[in-house]
Amino acid sequence: MAPRDDVRARAGGPADPVPGGSAADPGPAGAARFGNPVQSLLHSYPSLGPFAVLVLACVVFDLFNSRFLGMANLSIMLQQVAVVGLLALGQTVIILTAGIDLSVGAAMILAQMVMAGLAVTNGCPVVLALAVGLLVALLTGLVNGFLVTRFHVPPFIGTLGTLGVFTAVGLKYANGQTLSPKPGSFLLWTGKIVTLGSFHITVGVLMMIALYLIVGYALGRTAWGKHVYAVGDEPEAARLTGINTARLLLSVYLVAGLVYGVAAWVQIGRVGDASTDISSTLNLDSITAVVIGGVSLFGGRGMVLGTLFGALIVQVFQNGLALAGVQDLYQQLAEGLLVIAAVSLDRWIRKVRS
Repeated sequence: MAPRDDVRARAGGPADPVPGGSAADPGPAGAARFGNPVQSLLHSYPSLGPFAVLVLACVVFDLFNSRFLGMANLSIMLQQVAVVGLLALGQTVIILTAGIDLSVGAAMILAQMVMAGLAVTNGCPVVLALAVGLLVALLTGLVNGFLVTRFHVPPFIGTLGTLGVFTAVGLKYANGQTLSPKPGSFLLWTGKIVTLGSFHITVGVLMMIALYLIVGYALGRTAWGKHVYAVGDEPEAARLTGINTARLLLSVYLVAGLVYGVAAWVQIGRVGDASTDISSTLNLDSITAVVIGGVSLFGGRGMVLGTLFGALIVQVFQNGLALAGVQDLYQQLAEGLLVIAAVSLDRWIRKVRS
């Protein structure tokens, strides 16, 4: 199948993506062309590799510490992965278009400071504060989208610039304060514990899962999702088939911004306050989860389910190595090796299209 025909199929033709967002063409003709069956399988089902790594990692770490797969520890890991999982979800939609967002952490921090600042400092109703915070997050996506679509700034450069802008605005707005909502505030609702037998998760985790289902459905079952894959795969061919690539890219950055806004709310509920003093690795963590999850940095291939697996893999390694008494230095080493292995694997898998 020629690139242009492949894009036409993605835009609604006979070769629809695999349910859930895979951009592979698993048809008989394509399968016959693939020389390596493992390569072909991983190309058709991008989330299969991350899932296998996740299961293997859980088994290995449980052998070292029997508490690893205990309900208490699993609950903790899920609660800890909620924020990065949401940031990675927004990052996924952008990377599927062959873009990248380096301002993800700064956008989330700015949104949460606005939410908490309006509710705590200015005495605004919480619902209004949340709405304005989500609007600010949308605005960050709009700014990034305009830079990419209207001014044709490469996503890497554009979002690197807005990283500095959003960080400065957030610091100026916060004025060095840590804002703590009153107990029982709706801002803290995402941190509420939901008990399922001996399993404990938060509302924020449930919100993360719900957003993954919604975005996964949109990517795998709607024309918009097919166009996202098409633009990431062959942007010029997608334009020639009638897709408004500029409008599509702008919508992608807006969706990502909205997800970052939800992540800001989840972050406030998880830690109980809003502060600019949050991990400086949020940008890297979100990209790491996406890459380990089998989403190609070159666009056009991957699934949000893989991203969720990727975020869980990062958390599993961090938690498992900590329980094993391994120093933070080696935890970072393991994460770096995972990223290198994931990118190398992606390059190998993409050779099936040569």
